[in-house]
Amino acid sequence: MMKRILAVLATVLPLTAAVYLPPASAATPPGAAAPRCAAPPLRAPAGTRVESVTAESVAAGDVVVPPIPPQDGYTVPGVPARCEVTVTLTHPGADDHARIQVWLPASGWNGRLQTVGGSAYAAGDYGGQLAAAVQGGYAAATTDAGVSTYTDVSWALTAKGAINRPLLENFASRSEHETAVLAKQVVSGAYGRPAAHAYFNGCSTGGRQGYMEAQRHPDDYDGIAAHAPAISWDAFEVATLWPQVVMAQAHTYPTKCEFDAFTAAAVTACDLTDGAKDGVIGDPAACDYDPRRLIGTRIDCDGVPTTITAADAAVVREIWDGPRSGRGAKLWYGTPVGADLSALAGVEDGIAQPFPVPAAWVTTFVRKHPAEDATKLSYAEFEKAFRQSRAEFGGVIGTDDPDLSGFRRSGGKLLSWQGLADQYIPAAGTAAYRDRVEDRMGGAGRVDDFYRLFLAPGTDHCAGPGNTGAAPTDPLGALVDWVEHGKAPDTLPAAVTRADGRTVTRDLCRYPRVSRYTGHGDVDEASSFRCVLPRR
Repeated sequence: MMKRILAVLATVLPLTAAVYLPPASAATPPGAAAPRCAAPPLRAPAGTRVESVTAESVAAGDVVVPPIPPQDGYTVPGVPARCEVTVTLTHPGADDHARIQVWLPASGWNGRLQTVGGSAYAAGDYGGQLAAAVQGGYAAATTDAGVSTYTDVSWALTAKGAINRPLLENFASRSEHETAVLAKQVVSGAYGRPAAHAYFNGCSTGGRQGYMEAQRHPDDYDGIAAHAPAISWDAFEVATLWPQVVMAQAHTYPTKCEFDAFTAAAVTACDLTDGAKDGVIGDPAACDYDPRRLIGTRIDCDGVPTTITAADAAVVREIWDGPRSGRGAKLWYGTPVGADLSALAGVEDGIAQPFPVPAAWVTTFVRKHPAEDATKLSYAEFEKAFRQSRAEFGGVIGTDDPDLSGFRRSGGKLLSWQGLADQYIPAAGTAAYRDRVEDRMGGAGRVDDFYRLFLAPGTDHCAGPGNTGAAPTDPLGALVDWVEHGKAPDTLPAAVTRADGRTVTRDLCRYPRVSRYTGHGDVDEASSFRCVLPRR
């Protein structure tokens, strides 16, 4: 099961390289100069010291992304010639070494900088997203923050077992801001002029980094594309261990087949929440399916007849409901109805297999015992870990400050989308953050001027492989049009190709609106739907 979970994680991690295609609006300005490929003089950001700067000319060809466990290596073909500048810096006294990479197209630079974010515990990119950005004409940047890879958190604790605060600060915020500062200097030095516009682009951890930039460093970027954002990290990372706690306390471990049966039943029951029978729950918040309705149902699991029990239904009900305190107060949001339950509730041969990211957060960062079995927490221990995480790390990595007034004053634009069937980060948390921003900053109309959120029915985390919901086809292009041409997106064009070869299109609605079938027309076509306020 762990191998299967890591394989699933591996398919999600490089996703932004495949999804964020170069926007049509990224046209090359006439006479764009070739960069000067040399180590430029740099002004170190406050509190840092530049240790080294190198520059290397790289010919056009394939970019081979190395295998970084748990991800297999892969190749990005046809990447243009470029200059690769690498900056290593440190924070005196911290014994850290953060590396920043800036890739500069040798020709056809579109005059823009695009910084790309990370995934899970990796702060940045290993080449795939950088290559995609350069293919689109961008100068591209990323950082490793001086930490490690996707699931390696060996850096988190000092030799004495305390949190390594400098590295956590790097990962949480510091290195991302320093990347913006230095990447702009590198671009200006290489091309003889600054980038006309700077953009940040990321999903998941990258999404959290984008929100952090808007909150703490509002002048770094003109536009931020931050999707399925891992904001409220201190809360949701503990909360996503909840399915394992529920199963352990109930001594009940449904198989993936059984979990899938509950999901299929819920989708069937709530398919018409958007007025169309299309195999997708259009508005999960309006779905009131009770998993107890499936008790006694016989299903086939790989040729083995299986009967759904009351204990199975009770587990699913708690997972959907989300974590609660011992007094019944809701702590965070549960796995969305319609999302893959087995992603967080991994089980093999009756043995729990937690998803590595929340398991590492709880055992290593919160409880300071990396070898501990995260599946053995009692309800009381879980609640204690949740509250400790919020108290200890909220101000460091929570990244959910609703005051975006600095970003609004800077003229920046924040565009964000998330799947309503996100199996790793509940979209309800993202929507709740947007609501808090509205409460803080004068209502939806004022917030829509600079920050727009779009939710995608039936779409999973960052639109991973096997996803069946329509995902935005060019969110970065929509952001560029908004920043540079004032075209604020009211909808985001989205599409998905189903297993049977059908292409389904949708226009994702600007939050809080939801998509409704007009009552006529092909349910596979976006034109058959309209955006309306939800009826609740």
